[in-house]
This record gives sequence, C-alpha cells and structure tokens, in this order.
Amino acid sequence: MKTFRVAVLSGVAGVLALGTGYMAFADAPAGPVSPIYGVGLPEGYRDWPLVAPAQEAAPLDELRVVVANPTALHAYRQNVRPFPDGSVLVKLAWKHEQSPDFAPASIPGAATTVQVMVKDSKRYAATGGWGYGRFINDQPADEAQHQTCYACHSSRVKDRDYVFTRYAQ
Repeated sequence: MKTFRVAVLSGVAGVLALGTGYMAFADAPAGPVSPIYGVGLPEGYRDWPLVAPAQEAAPLDELRVVVANPTALHAYRQNVRPFPDGSVLVKLAWKHEQSPDFAPASIPGAATTVQVMVKDSKRYAATGGWGYGRFINDQPADEAQHQTCYACHSSRVKDRDYVFTRYAQ
C-alpha cells in the first residue's frame, strides 16, 4: 500500500510540475519579441480602452493612440504611481493625413509602429521597472531602436514613472 501511495503522489507531483511549466510557457508572448527586453505584442490589445490620443509634429507627422490593459487603466483612473506590476501600455501610430472629405480634419494614414511598455519591477529593474517593444508590421524593430527607449523615457518623464501619456478624461 505504501508503494502505491508513493507512486500516486509521484504522479500527482509530475502532473503539477508539468502544469506549472505549461503555465509559465503560456505566459510567454505568442509571437515575435523585442530585442533586449523580450516584450511581445499583447493578445487582444486592439480591444483595450483608450487612455489618450496624440498628434506628433514633424518630422514624424503621426497620429497616435495609447490603450491600456485593465491593470494600467485602473492605475490611471485612481492616479496610482508608480504603475503596478502587470501594467501594459500600447501606443499605435499612423502617418498623419488631411481628410479628403473634410479639409480641417486629420485622419490616420499608413500604420507606422506599435509600441509596448510592460511593467515588471523585478525583470526590468535596470530600466525603471519597464520593458519596451517597438513593432513594425507585427515584427520587432532592430536592437538599435530599442536601445533608445529607456534613455528617452528616463530623460523626460522619470518623475512620472517613465510614462509620457497622461490620461484623457
């Protein structure tokens, strides 16, 4: 009987270990990831709520929107800083064009980039707790572009937990 219990307990432990490994693997990004940070495009991000729109002047001439996962959106709404681990912000950008239907209006043109910030204070301790990803046509930009992310955020908005975008209420 004792041997049977050991065998059953060993089997249960094996299943739990396999399940734990599966969960760790399931948390990993499904598609390509950014160099340096290993950040991928989050599943379903295009359905996330709007944080704020923005218009970028020349030379980029872009229209941009930032969306947030529920953790980051809650932090915005409750004015919680620093953002809690698990916060994810995504910026979608398009070339800025004049509307052919209404001259004073601007409309999105060709898509340019999708940029991602993921808060994980342990994994990204060296970069203020944030990991970055910049994607063009769903593929990560090169390492040189990713080397500019933290430097830009830390030089301009370190006092706002490295986040440029303010919540548009």
